[in-house]
Amino acid sequence: MPKLWVVIPAYNEAHGIIGTLRALEAQQDRDFAVVVVDNASTDGTGRVVRDFAAASGLPVEVIDESRKGTGAASDTGIRHAIARGATHIARTDADCLPRADWTRNIRRGFAEGLELVGGKLRPRTDEYRLRFWERHFIPFVVEVAATFGKLRPSNRDPEHRGPYVMMPGSTLAITASLYERVGGFPRSAIEELHEDRALVNKVRRVTGAYASRRDVVVYGSVRRLRAYGLIGTLAWYIGHHNRPDVIDIR
Repeated sequence: MPKLWVVIPAYNEAHGIIGTLRALEAQQDRDFAVVVVDNASTDGTGRVVRDFAAASGLPVEVIDESRKGTGAASDTGIRHAIARGATHIARTDADCLPRADWTRNIRRGFAEGLELVGGKLRPRTDEYRLRFWERHFIPFVVEVAATFGKLRPSNRDPEHRGPYVMMPGSTLAITASLYERVGGFPRSAIEELHEDRALVNKVRRVTGAYASRRDVVVYGSVRRLRAYGLIGTLAWYIGHHNRPDVIDIR
C-alpha cells in the first residue's frame, strides 16, 4: 500500500463527495490511498463512495465512525491509515476540491523536513455564481482568524516551540510519527472546538517543524457562508461564537 494516505471525514455528503474524490483522482501525484470515514450518515454516503471505488483506479476504503464529529472521524481515519502502513497522512473535507498539485506539494513539504504541513483554503466557484465579496471572503476570514489566533492567550504558551500558524483542517497533512506522539485530533464534534487548532497547538509543544504553504491549496464550499452570512461566518471561524440552529449545512 502507498505510504501517503488521504483521510476524508464525511457526514451526509452523498450529493457532493464524488467531486472531492474526482479531484483526488485527477492529482498529478497519484501515489496515495484514500479512506473516507462515514460519520453516521443517513443519506447513503458510504454506498456512494463504495460505488465510486468499484469503478475507479484510485484506492479508496470506507470505514464507519458512529461518534459524530469531525475530530472523532478524522482521528479514526488517520489511525486506520497508520494501521494500514501509512507514514504520512493528509486530510481534506468532503465538500472540498484539492488542487491538482495538492498531494505533490504536500509530499514536497515533507521532503523539506516538515512534520506538519498546512495549506490555503480558497472558495469553490462551481457551486454558485459567487458575488465579488464572497469570492474574497473565505481567504479574508482565514487571514483574520490567523491574526486573531496569534493574539489568543491559549495560543501563546511559552512552552510552544514555534509561533501559532492557522492550518484549516481541510488542507492539512502530518507524519504518522508526529500524530502518534502528540495524541492526534481531539475526538470532538465540529461545534465543540476547532480540532485543527487543537492539533496545531499539540504539535507546537513538541516540534517547530511545521508550516503553512501557499502551494498546498484546496477549494472549499461556500455553503456555510451562504447560510450564516458575513458576520455569522466570521464569528464561527474565529471561535465558534456564532452557534446557529443548524450546524451541518447541506
